[in-house]
Amino acid sequence: MERTLAIIKPDAVERRLVGQILARIEAAGFTIRAMRLQHLTKQEAEGFYAVHRERPFFPSLTAFMSSGPCVLVALEAPDAIRTWRALMGATDPARADAGTLRKEFGSSIERNATHGSDAPETAAFELRYFFRGMEIF
Repeated sequence: MERTLAIIKPDAVERRLVGQILARIEAAGFTIRAMRLQHLTKQEAEGFYAVHRERPFFPSLTAFMSSGPCVLVALEAPDAIRTWRALMGATDPARADAGTLRKEFGSSIERNATHGSDAPETAAFELRYFFRGMEIF
């Protein structure tokens, strides 16, 4: 079994898509091991996305991610990282495959409804960033 972090981003929370996204997560065979609603501070968003600090989109990304509440979810499944990324679809909703979350619910590269870890090392960092060990069942 593998674990990964999923974030339902502020745009999807604002548009009341959380239930639909969680239903798709469960239908895809994931087990939810931890979950919480959190409004990230700018500092928390900057720490989470620190790997992108030098990228031109960093200020707008962290402003967006701290603009409203998001849902943080620890997912578990065989091959969870690859499976979650496939369910999300391409970062740019315009390029995402039909039936993916970002194609259906995203409106731009930044406002693409969901986030997911891209590798085991990233997943380990991201899960620890938001959840203490005892919070994940």
